[in-house]
Amino acid sequence: MRIEDYLDTLRRDGELVAEAAGRTGLDAVVPACPGWQVRDVLLHLGGVHRWAAAHVADRLERPGGEEGFFTRVGDEALIDWFRSGHSALVGTLAGADPELTCWSFMPAPSPLAFWARRQAHETAVHRADVESADGATPAWAPAFAVDGVEELLRGFFGRGPERMACEPPVTIALTATDAEAAWTLRMDAGGLHVADGAAPATTLTLSGAATDLYLLLWNRGGPDQLAVDGDLGALDAWRSRATVSWS
Repeated sequence: MRIEDYLDTLRRDGELVAEAAGRTGLDAVVPACPGWQVRDVLLHLGGVHRWAAAHVADRLERPGGEEGFFTRVGDEALIDWFRSGHSALVGTLAGADPELTCWSFMPAPSPLAFWARRQAHETAVHRADVESADGATPAWAPAFAVDGVEELLRGFFGRGPERMACEPPVTIALTATDAEAAWTLRMDAGGLHVADGAAPATTLTLSGAATDLYLLLWNRGGPDQLAVDGDLGALDAWRSRATVSWS
């Protein structure tokens, strides 16, 4: 995907996060994040946006600390504070020099491409969180959802596949029915192994819209909207291990 495509999605999803927060109320419970309410999502995502923008704007060559970005904001000002940070992030990325160098933590064509992609998916996943508080499920263009699956599998988990180690082994085949994309995930004693294409003879085979696979792998959705063949217990192995971090 082009940087412009990521920015378009980031811009739209951030606006939808704010709208959903205003609609549901800040006290609403977020089902996918036990112990969190909508205000917690806004505080977290607003801090991430400011933290990310600082790396691009200041061309930081090392990971910047979180001080000053993740702060408590009163409910009366929280949605405006979130909107301000989101708008500043979009403006920073849109106006950045394509040749800039700064710290990033996953492979990408350029640091700017990394930050545009990462913040688009960060915001998309948390849009799902806020909208889930109202019982809604978002949808994205298949290409964006496929890219999000790729970022998760080959980006985040590519940095530490051993943390997905599993015994006995399980194999999950995934097919996006609205895009030319499929993956086979094997978790064994060596960790996570990802291959293109949906291999036969797996523990579990799932197929459906790319959005539904994206939400499933980010532990923001279940298999209800997917065609299922095999042992759904394999999802428990995934869910108990599929956590992400920036470091």
